[in-house]
Amino acid sequence: MVHAIRIHDYGGPEALRWDEIEVGDPGPGQVRLRQTAVGLNYIDTYHRSGAYKLPQLPAIIGTEGAGVVEAVGPDVTTLKPGDRVGYAPLIGAYAESRLAPADRLIPLPSWIEDRQAAAMLLQGMTAQFLLRSTYAVQPGDTILVQAAAGGVGQILCQWAKHLGATVIGTVSNDEKAELARAAGCDHPIVYTRENFVNRVKDLTDGQGVPVVYDGVGKTTFMDSLDCLRPRGFMVLFGAASGPVPPLDLQVLAAKGSLYVTRPTLFSYVSKRDDLMASAADLFEVVHTGGVTINVGQTFALRDAAEAHRALESRATTGSTVLLP
Repeated sequence: MVHAIRIHDYGGPEALRWDEIEVGDPGPGQVRLRQTAVGLNYIDTYHRSGAYKLPQLPAIIGTEGAGVVEAVGPDVTTLKPGDRVGYAPLIGAYAESRLAPADRLIPLPSWIEDRQAAAMLLQGMTAQFLLRSTYAVQPGDTILVQAAAGGVGQILCQWAKHLGATVIGTVSNDEKAELARAAGCDHPIVYTRENFVNRVKDLTDGQGVPVVYDGVGKTTFMDSLDCLRPRGFMVLFGAASGPVPPLDLQVLAAKGSLYVTRPTLFSYVSKRDDLMASAADLFEVVHTGGVTINVGQTFALRDAAEAHRALESRATTGSTVLLP
């Protein structure tokens, strides 16, 4: 028997319960994984609250983790006990031990520490597809990153800078402005005292940017559209402030024939070859120093409710790791 954080009903952080569970032996195509670190991501709060419904309750939430293979199923040949692996996105991470499909696990290079792996895979591969596929950032581009001091935001800033872009980023206070600047953000904008649309237009000589990466959602979406140049890309990859209301598509025409997309990581890594290619790209940019993973804070896994409160109140910076 091991412990896991489960929800029995949707709700606030108080819905997270420290339950005893039985994991069992791995079946065909599975491994049993002893987890050493679990990543905290905003999607976890959507699963907890019911904003994103789960197939059934009670359920173990969490989509990212790292650990050591304890046992393999009868037909698993690619992994063996003792191998270090990470994963994302794969629901059921908030547990001391779990069963996982072998084909969704990513072998970890020796130079990646477990906490770093749990902090980087979901957010890092999200940044990878956003910058390399959804809109392929080119040298000389000027881009806007909303919430530039957050976990994905800091990776986006660093990687975009590594690709030769000029980065504008929004943050809520001066402390986060310094974090964003350290992550490669050329122009942090403290949106609580400065109109970021006006500032973006000033920084681009009135032209706007070719792409906005927005994980905030409801409170920034319409203003983000106003930061785009004609035929620009609005990339909405999250909704930390709430879901965006229905959009009259004529607005896109009026603002310059804009594009809007709502991508998810799973759509980009649903095939194993794509998963491994995305992870390899991430590992390379981290290993060569183009991106540094900032673990801003850690919590014990059993204190996941406290971690959720900190995340939702925007008290966290960088990535957050839960420790079983």
